[in-house]
Amino acid sequence: MRNVLIVVDMQKDFIDGSLGSSDALAIVPAVMKAAEDPGYDAIYATLDTHPDNYLETFEGEHLPVVHCIRNTEGWKLWPPLAERLAERQAVLVEKPTFGSVRLAEEIAAGHPESITLCGLCTDICVASNALLLRAYLPDTRIAVIADACAGTTPLKHKETLDVLASCQIEIAEISGGQENEQD
Repeated sequence: MRNVLIVVDMQKDFIDGSLGSSDALAIVPAVMKAAEDPGYDAIYATLDTHPDNYLETFEGEHLPVVHCIRNTEGWKLWPPLAERLAERQAVLVEKPTFGSVRLAEEIAAGHPESITLCGLCTDICVASNALLLRAYLPDTRIAVIADACAGTTPLKHKETLDVLASCQIEIAEISGGQENEQD
């Protein structure tokens, strides 16, 4: 695989469910454009996945909002995006926490030339996975599509992009379906 796209946690609970927001809903068209881009020869999509006893977990104690419980409606990918990802034969990766070591290991094993991330939430799961990938692949181009991501707040989104740029992760934007590096 040469160019990998990772779509992070574009699930109903994060878009219009228990942790949904207007910012999350607003990025859906940009994420769809990224998923349609033929320049990616491999696509991965992560699924935040929690057990029924989520509130008893460490994360649940610190974020006491039930979300992404395996096999519930809120756990599912946003329907039009799920269809597009199925057409593109995306690899789905369930993850029980913010970053996925399994995802990083699988992608690193493929020795990609570039990796691009988009999705939710910039300041939690997108950042965690981007930084894991940087650790596993220190010489690989990694980018985050800013306008195809949303944070828990607009300020946290912006601040996280600044931190990612400091860690040599490119900040890009979607424009007419193409990824462009920001100045």
